[in-house]
Amino acid sequence: MLSYNGKLKDHSRKLRKNMTDSERVIWLKIRCKQLKGYQFYRQKIIGNYIVDFYCPKAQLVIEIDGGQHYIAEGAQKDRLRDNYMRGVGLRVLRFSDREVFANLNEVIEEIWKNL
Repeated sequence: MLSYNGKLKDHSRKLRKNMTDSERVIWLKIRCKQLKGYQFYRQKIIGNYIVDFYCPKAQLVIEIDGGQHYIAEGAQKDRLRDNYMRGVGLRVLRFSDREVFANLNEVIEEIWKNL
């Protein structure tokens, strides 16, 4: 079982209620075990981080990145987060929000391949 910071629960709930448009599009495609029968959770707390989507059976984290992830500070935070996730045995897939809107089928296919 993965450890988590319980102090992030309220923030995680707020994020679930206020998903971005790109997160909402992905959620509609992966929720309710639509991909190979795998269960996904959204805005899941893992360690001191809240990941966009998590599939425990596949040990897979999916991150949907907006513009803040492409500046130096955001990219550095993403590297630290990804290193932590890999350190606890998880794989991380990252997609830009633009990629989700422009190539949704390819994004879903990439997720499918990693399950």
